[in-house]
Amino acid sequence: MKLNRIAAGVVALTTALALSACGGSSGGSASSEKTFAEGTTMARLADAGTIKIGTKFDQPLFGLAGPDGTPEGFDVEIGKIIADELGISADKIQWVETVSQNREPFIQNGQVDIVVATYTINDTRKQVVDFAGPYYIAGQSFLVPKGNPNNITDPENLGDNVICTVTGSTSEKNIREYTNNVITVDKYSDCLEPIRTGQAKALTTDNVILAGLVSQNPDEFEVTDGTFTSEPYGIGLAKGDDEFRAFINDTLEASFTDGRWEEAWKKTAGTVLPTPEPPEIDRY
Repeated sequence: MKLNRIAAGVVALTTALALSACGGSSGGSASSEKTFAEGTTMARLADAGTIKIGTKFDQPLFGLAGPDGTPEGFDVEIGKIIADELGISADKIQWVETVSQNREPFIQNGQVDIVVATYTINDTRKQVVDFAGPYYIAGQSFLVPKGNPNNITDPENLGDNVICTVTGSTSEKNIREYTNNVITVDKYSDCLEPIRTGQAKALTTDNVILAGLVSQNPDEFEVTDGTFTSEPYGIGLAKGDDEFRAFINDTLEASFTDGRWEEAWKKTAGTVLPTPEPPEIDRY
């Protein structure tokens, strides 16, 4: 009888331990989930299990639609890093094509949760939306024939070389501060043929756009080192959402140090451009 009571006690103890282990396992799984303060944008998105991210669909290396329509590029990878910190997997991201003219309206109207689309931070835009970042500093540079036969390296050594850019663009305004030997076209890609024929010696605009053109014509062209303007790319979000902005800034800073940012760069824009140092976050 005494032995039976001992045996029963052992069974009970074993069962209790087993149940405790199961309970501990369940608790561990729950604690690994992302949790955020109630009422925050992070909590809303995490609970929904999805996020709408606006990005370019026509920008090689940063945001270019693939064969299945899903965009690929550095901006896209940055968006995935942010989604992952919310506990949202890449296949649950809703990608929304966002062009330059509709970035602010899409944020203001709630059509997207964030915009990651070669989006320069400036004071005018900050009047209607907020920015996290920057996560990359772009700048105006030159696309030249492979080998740079005319030794074009910066706007102050252009000599008589003719430079091509887009009519009415900021790039045209900037380059005319250095030379009047400028021809203009409707699209940046339209500058490639004048360079091929010798009518122009270089194309100038944002180095990201140039890198994308080179990626499509790697045997013909290259991008010169260095830039002569500064274009800090940020992540656009709703005006006044300070908690969400701080969360994204924290996520970006973590990716700068843990290797995710560099990995994202190297497999996208880094196939053409050298790997830069991560920029300093502007926590305005």
